[in-house]
Order: sequence, then structure tokens, then C-alpha cells
Amino acid sequence: MQTATAIIAAGGLGLRMGTPGPKQFSELLGVPILIHAIRAFREVPAIGAIIVVAPAEHRERTQTLLSHYQLDDHCTVVSGGKLRQDSVRIGLSHVADDSALVAVHDGARPLITPKDIQRCLDAAAIHGAAIMAVPVKDTLKAVTAEASIRHTVARDGLWQAQTPQVIRTELLNEAFAKADHDGFIGTDEASLLEHGGWPVVVVEGSETNLKITRPDDLLMAEGILMRQHPSQKMRIGHGFDAHRLVADRALILGGMEIPHELGLLGHSDADVLTHALCDAILGAIGAGDIGRHFPDSDPQYKGISSIKLLAHVIELAAEKHYRLVNGDITVVAERPKLASHFPTMRKVLAEACRVAPDAINLKASTTEKMGYTGREEGISAHAVVLMMANQPLS
Repeated sequence: MQTATAIIAAGGLGLRMGTPGPKQFSELLGVPILIHAIRAFREVPAIGAIIVVAPAEHRERTQTLLSHYQLDDHCTVVSGGKLRQDSVRIGLSHVADDSALVAVHDGARPLITPKDIQRCLDAAAIHGAAIMAVPVKDTLKAVTAEASIRHTVARDGLWQAQTPQVIRTELLNEAFAKADHDGFIGTDEASLLEHGGWPVVVVEGSETNLKITRPDDLLMAEGILMRQHPSQKMRIGHGFDAHRLVADRALILGGMEIPHELGLLGHSDADVLTHALCDAILGAIGAGDIGRHFPDSDPQYKGISSIKLLAHVIELAAEKHYRLVNGDITVVAERPKLASHFPTMRKVLAEACRVAPDAINLKASTTEKMGYTGREEGISAHAVVLMMANQPLS
């Protein structure tokens, strides 16, 4: 199998989307468009490296985003140029010499599948260059500047180009060199090869491999994903935990140290709120409970921050292709009062869960002096979560 490098062209600003920032950061069912595209390439064994070309002013934001989704070890982020051609050229300059193929893909095409990526790689390995495309199915009209129809364009033999566009590395370098020499500006990589007289084959793709350009495109993409991920691929989990209150221990809840004369007893930091959330997530994905993954007999977890455990649980969920949609957690304690600490807790928990803070809801309750929580012997917490499959499950 030939090794290949993916160049994810995400250097545009997406002005037609009308969003405050580049469209590749817009969320599609809770996950940024760019992340959807990168994940598809990560599923293809032949892809040895991924180069993400981002707007220079958003390079740091892109790097942070990849780190948040734990993709930074697999991707290199570089600053793009003024035109797409400039950005891809910059990406190409970072491709390793031993990479046989380069697959260029629009960062705004989030619904590409690993299967279609592999089909393009196979075709390019044989023919030198291949692009994903679909036959034109609508009637085409040539229109004047005044919006009057000049004539109907015959659609026989017309195809709508998509990405990925996969080309042998040395061939793409030659195509760029000729374009630079001639001052030629192409609209995609295939046009550069056409300019140089090199043949390119077409691999028939899918209408679902759409490019997010306008707000309506995002709605269509959401509809496609929701059809691919029907309700049975959503899972609900419930978690419960309780810890004893003792002297000479810090009270840690939701990753925060809360001022109080007593703290919770446990092998880790005994963050009962975060433990309940971990158990809910593990329950939703069918992965047991927190004790199975982080046993109190294991010294490596002695005093560990439960936020680190939560981040690991989220990674376990990601490996099973599930992400958190939202979590609802109730803490049961007579004291201390917690409402003023909830905004910061939500931010800490949301970062570990790779979601926006408004996806985490926190509540506090008492038992009206009844039971162990009412007697202030301990604190308990309940958590309910909704998890959604990121992609079709096998």
C-alpha cells in the first residue's frame, strides 16, 4: 500500500456563510466542520500524515481545536496564502519526500467517507491523478451579466468536481512549477494538471459530499448526518457516586477546590460530581464503571485529579465513536452552597468533555436534613448524559 499525505485546505474565511469566523469552525451536530473532515482521513490506513492549511490569523485557534479533539499528534498546522493555490503549494512544501501520493481535500467538505478517500487513492496510484466528482444532473444555463439566459448548456459529459483530489507527489510538484512559470491560476489541483497536459481520471462520488458554503448547506449536512445517525445511535447513561466527608481533606467538586472545613475521602481527589459524570458516560457507551477503569487498588490513581479521569473517559467514548451531547448533574449536599461555583465548574467540565459550557448543566439539592447527606456525613451526585455516535457503527 502506497503511503499518502493529506492536505486539508482550510485557508479560506468563508464570508458567504455570514459567520463571525471561518466556516470550518462552524459546528455540525456539535463538532466543527474541519474536525469531521480530518477524522475521515484518520480512518484511512494509507494516510501517513495530515497537513492542515489554516488562515494565518487563525493558525493558533486551529492548533488549539486539534488539541481539544486530540488530533494534534496526527496533524501539522501551517499558515495558508492568499489564494487556494497558494495554500496548497505551502502545504505541499511540508509533504515528506517518501510520500508517494498527496490527497488534497476541502476542509469545508465534512461528509467525505474513508471508503471514497481510499477509492481515490487507488485510482491515483494506477493513473497518476484522480479526483472525486459527480455527473451534472441539473439543466445548465449560460446567463448574461444582466441575468438573461443566453442558451442552454448541454450537460452530456459534464461533471461537478469535488475533493479529495489525489495526485502523485512528484507530478503535483511539476504541475505547480509549470503553473508558476506560466503565471497560471487554477481553481483546483486538477486544473493545474490540465494546464500542463497531464491526464486526470474521475472517480464517481456522492451528492452527500457537499461543500459547506452557505448556511443552507449546513442544514443539509445536518440532515444527512442525522439520517446516518438515527435515534437508536443515541445512548443515555446514568451515574451515581457518594463519598464521606472528613477532616483534613480538600473539598474538590467539578474540578474546583471549594472552601469548606471538610473534604471528601477517596483514593483520587474524591470529586464526587465528576465521578458521577464519568460513570454516566461509561454507562452510555457500555464500558462498565469508573472502578473498573481506575481501581482504588492502583497507586497511579492516588490523589489524581478526577478531571484527568474524565478526559480519559471522553477519549474512550471517542474510540467507540461516541461524543457527549449534554450532561445534567445534581449534587446533593447540605453545605456548602455551590451555585456561585457552577459557572467555573461548567467551563472546566466542558473543556474535558470537548463540548461548549452550555452542554453541561449543574444543580444542587439537599435532603432536608435527612440521611447521610442531611447529617453532613457525605456528599452524593447523580448524572445523566446523552451520547451520540459520530459516524456509522460497524
